[in-house]
Amino acid sequence: MEESAHAKVNLFLRVLRRREDGFHEIETLIAPITLHDSLAIEPADRLEFHCEEPGLAGADNLVVRAARAFFAKTKREPKVRLTLRKKIPHGAGLGGGSSDAAATLRGLNRFFEAELSNKTLCSLAAELGSDVPFFLNETVATCSGRGEIVMPASLPASLNLLLLKPEFGVPSVRAYSRWQATRELASTMYESQKFADITWVNDLERPVFEKFIFLAQMKSWLRVQPEVGAALMSGSGSAIFAVLRSNVDGDLIAQRAKSELDAELWWCVCETIVSPQYSG
Repeated sequence: MEESAHAKVNLFLRVLRRREDGFHEIETLIAPITLHDSLAIEPADRLEFHCEEPGLAGADNLVVRAARAFFAKTKREPKVRLTLRKKIPHGAGLGGGSSDAAATLRGLNRFFEAELSNKTLCSLAAELGSDVPFFLNETVATCSGRGEIVMPASLPASLNLLLLKPEFGVPSVRAYSRWQATRELASTMYESQKFADITWVNDLERPVFEKFIFLAQMKSWLRVQPEVGAALMSGSGSAIFAVLRSNVDGDLIAQRAKSELDAELWWCVCETIVSPQYSG
């Protein structure tokens, strides 16, 4: 059985305050996108996990942790082989690890016909990470709290995107830890943008761009391209995405970016997923 694990972009992200539990209170509008990892699920004599990327193949991978949580909840024997094929880059702010975990919970629930409710799956997901509950349903949603409170939302239409990412990633812990110190910094770089009936803004850009100046340069470069309606960092980075205007060839902009910014840039042209079925 094959389960897709879609990436996401944050269309806006507001950090409201630091909570007593150490997390940050946020409000964000998230959309799943067509870029995705794939998780193959097969019967086996024990729990096996395989991934083509050696650094992600350990027992602490979120896929393994999600599988263990599922088997502990259902009291089933952990006899399954999980093979993860990665396309979502690591450390990009695109939610790859969280999406993989959610795909594991979804897929195992179907594979073993366990019939765990969405509420139960959400509870397991929240224990794995703040973003994981969003990915269970893979529909546009507003997320609040530390990200685990998910309310379905909608977009008027699918958006065409160009994702760009340098070779380095950004630790989300650092981005949030520096938020308080940098939130008063004034710059037109961080002003909200209006495009496609959405206000695009990300409060984590300040603390991230302060350290990783090249990301600020990427965003500035994208914003002045005539084919781009808005540009924003997704989550805590390091991916910057451009919202493309109608009838634009994103591949050409990507090649221009590699020529003018960094020849080693990773890039992907994709779309937001507007209306998959929400299971409630």
